[in-house]
Amino acid sequence: MVEGSALAGVFVIALGMVLTPGPNMIYLVSRSLTQGRRAGIVSLGGVAVGFLVYLLATNLGLSVLFTAVPQLYLAVKLAGAAYLGWLAWCALRPGGVSVFTPRDVPPDPPRRLFAMGLMTSLLNPKIAIMYLSLIPQFVDVEEGHVLAQGLVLGSVQVAVSLGVNAAIVAAAGGVAVFLARHPAWLRTQRYAMGAVLGGLAVTMAVDTTAPRAAAR
Repeated sequence: MVEGSALAGVFVIALGMVLTPGPNMIYLVSRSLTQGRRAGIVSLGGVAVGFLVYLLATNLGLSVLFTAVPQLYLAVKLAGAAYLGWLAWCALRPGGVSVFTPRDVPPDPPRRLFAMGLMTSLLNPKIAIMYLSLIPQFVDVEEGHVLAQGLVLGSVQVAVSLGVNAAIVAAAGGVAVFLARHPAWLRTQRYAMGAVLGGLAVTMAVDTTAPRAAAR
C-alpha cells in the first residue's frame, strides 16, 4: 500500500528534522541535564502524545481535503521547502549555540514534566509543518486508502523522532561533556545537517513532476 521510496523519503526528512535542534530537543536535553534521565523520559512521553495528536488530526482531515482540493499541493510543497530551507539556514548560520549547553531549568513533578512535553510538542512548528506539508507529499491517492497511508507514513516519523530523542535523553550528559571538550564536532554536526536539509529544500522546490497525491 505504501511504497518503499515513500517510507524512505519520510525517514530521511524526519531524521534530518529531528537532528536539527528545535523546541522539543532543547526542552528534553534541558530536563535531562538538570533533573536526570527519568525526567527526560517522562517529558518525552508528553512529546510522544503530541506527535499522536498531530498524526490523527491531520490525517483525518487530509484524507478528505487532499482528494477534494488537489490545487493545494503546490502551496504545500513550497511551504515545506521554505521551512526546510529555514532550518538549513539556522544550522549553518554563524554564532549558533549548542542545544547541549546547560540551562537553568527548575525541577518539576512528573505530571508537569509530561504536560510541558506535550505542550512543547503541540506548539512546535517543525511538527506542524512535518504533518501538514511534508508527509502528505508522499501519499498516493491513486493507490487508495489515503488515511491508512498517512497513518503509516506518520508512524515512521513518530518512530524516528522518539528513537532519536530517547537516545539523546539517555546520552545528554555525556554528549554535553564531549561537545564542551570538542567544539569542532558540534560544527561538523551543524554543517552536515544544514547541508542535508538545504539539499532537500532545493530538491522539493524545483521538482516539477505531477504530485502523486493530486494526479486525478
